[in-house]
Amino acid sequence: MNRALTAQRVLRDVDVVSRAGLDLETFLDEALSSINRAVPHVGACVATVDPSTLLLTGTLKFGDLHGQDDHDHEWGLHEFGQHEDTAFLELAHRALPAVAVRQSDPHSTRLNDFMGPYYSYTDEMRLVMRDRGQVWGAIAMFRGADAPAFDAEDVALVSQLSETMSVGMRLGLLSRLGDEPALNACGPAVVIVGADDQITSMSAGAELRLSELKFAEHQTEATGIIAALVGAARRFARGEVAHPPRTRVRARSGMWLVLHASPMSARPGLGGESVGDVVITIDEARPPEIVPLVVAAFNLTDRERAVTERVLQGLDTKEIAGALHLSAYTVQDHLKSVFEKASVRSRRELIARVYFDQYVPRMGTEVGPSGWFATS
Repeated sequence: MNRALTAQRVLRDVDVVSRAGLDLETFLDEALSSINRAVPHVGACVATVDPSTLLLTGTLKFGDLHGQDDHDHEWGLHEFGQHEDTAFLELAHRALPAVAVRQSDPHSTRLNDFMGPYYSYTDEMRLVMRDRGQVWGAIAMFRGADAPAFDAEDVALVSQLSETMSVGMRLGLLSRLGDEPALNACGPAVVIVGADDQITSMSAGAELRLSELKFAEHQTEATGIIAALVGAARRFARGEVAHPPRTRVRARSGMWLVLHASPMSARPGLGGESVGDVVITIDEARPPEIVPLVVAAFNLTDRERAVTERVLQGLDTKEIAGALHLSAYTVQDHLKSVFEKASVRSRRELIARVYFDQYVPRMGTEVGPSGWFATS
């Protein structure tokens, strides 16, 4: 079949599945199968990221990469702990969302020293899934020595999939918001990673928290997420980035978690045994931490987002109109659009859809010393 015709059919097919409201794993499986018709590859890895920090929240593997998880730790350290021109963090800030690594950076250490020796891949196509400036994930597709290198036509086609794929990623996230989270008494957890990048100790409940970070067949263990946080924390310690790493992750239980990583440093008069260690804290997310993420996933306009924020604050139509200098009719029009995008029919349903995961199941329980609901 003509290459251009195949490309157009793939673009159309991916657009259809991206809007079908599929769960994340099913969407990616369908989309990658379609893409493979126009841009053949033997394996693919999809990274989900926190759009506000671009840090890893999970990885899913397909093709012959599925199940090959032994080196995820090293990948996370390299991808988020080292600078490379074709890293996802770099690609996220470029106008062109896709890159053929062999063509763009033939000396890539990630490709030549990692993907080649461990997986026998000789080329990599990378894409960030971006919509309205927000990145929701990234894809790496691989070829071996028996296939030609990715070319400019491949890059052009894959680049056109960036926004479409981000739609499927957002809807995949929203598809799980109706699942009531399982509440447990795990509480905050701490993981300490030594200077050798290995976990040296963890608090009670940390192992449970880490196990909750895998919820799909194609999703890998938490190893890559932890390594990405460690790598980013080391970059922060070296002064290469301005802020310590932080990411929001939806766990298998349905609970939203926030992970922070902080590098340890020496202090005068104190022992230096912990220098080089990274402390990772894992805790349940509070509503203010997840509401922006969930609302962003609805793909609202700026005005719709402003209206939604005030609905979540409990304002009525007249109060919203006054705050935003709009007519009540305009507010109602915006709300109608918000309801449609969020798949709800009322303000009550909208509030429940946004807050349900962390807030509604805990209504009526005691508030703990931290100001958040106590675990039972």
